[in-house]
Amino acid sequence: MTYSTTVSARDGSGEFAVYVAEPAGTPRAAIVVVQEIFGVNAGIRRKCDLLAQEGYLALAPDLFWRLEPGLQLDADNQASMAKGVELVIRFDTDVGVTDIQATIDHARTLSGGLKVGIVGYCLGGRMAAYAAARTDADASVGYYGVMIEHMLGERDSIRNPLMLHIPEHDDHVPADIQARIHAALDGHPCVTIHDYPGEHHGFADTFGIRRSPAAADLADQRTREFFGSKLG
Repeated sequence: MTYSTTVSARDGSGEFAVYVAEPAGTPRAAIVVVQEIFGVNAGIRRKCDLLAQEGYLALAPDLFWRLEPGLQLDADNQASMAKGVELVIRFDTDVGVTDIQATIDHARTLSGGLKVGIVGYCLGGRMAAYAAARTDADASVGYYGVMIEHMLGERDSIRNPLMLHIPEHDDHVPADIQARIHAALDGHPCVTIHDYPGEHHGFADTFGIRRSPAAADLADQRTREFFGSKLG
C-alpha cells in the first residue's frame, strides 16, 4: 500500500509531505529514500515501491517543502533541470538534515522501532553522507552525491555504515573532488566506496536517458546486500 502523510519539522516551522510505501507483511526494516533535485517524482516513488516489494517500509520526504512544496520535475527536461538547479542552490543542507532525522523518527514509529536506513541520489546522496555523520540512521547509502567534500571534516562523526557510489565521469563531482573524498574516507572503518568506471551522474536513475542499466543493476545489488547485512 502507498499513501502520503505529513511529518512535523523538528524546528517547529511546519509540516512536510512524505510518500510512504508499505510492504505486504511485517517490514524487515525501514528505509528513507532521499530525492534528487527533481523532488519526490515518479522515479523516487518507484524506488520506494520497489523497496516495499523487498519487504522494507519506504518513506520519501519532500525536502524542497520550504522552497516549493510538492515539486515534481523530469530529469530529462532542460527546463526542469534548470528549475532543480535553481532550488538546490537555495536549499539549506543543515536544515534538510533535520528533516531527514524527523523522517527517521517517523519511520521508527511506523515500524515499531525497527532499524532505519537511508538511500539518496544526487542531492540525496549528499544528504545521505551528512546524515551518516549527524543522524541516528542505522546505515546510509549515497549515489553520486554532490558536495560531499564539504562534510569530510565530519568524518570522525560517522559511527554507522555508509556506502557511496561514485561514477568516474560525474560533471558535478570532478576527479580532484573524487580524490579528496577517497583520501578522507578510504580506510574509515564505517565507509565503503564503489567507483564506476566510464559512468556518469545519474547512472542509477529509475527511468530516463541518464540510466546505465548494467552499472545501475550492479550498484543496486550492492545496496541490497548492504542493507540486508546492516538492517536485517
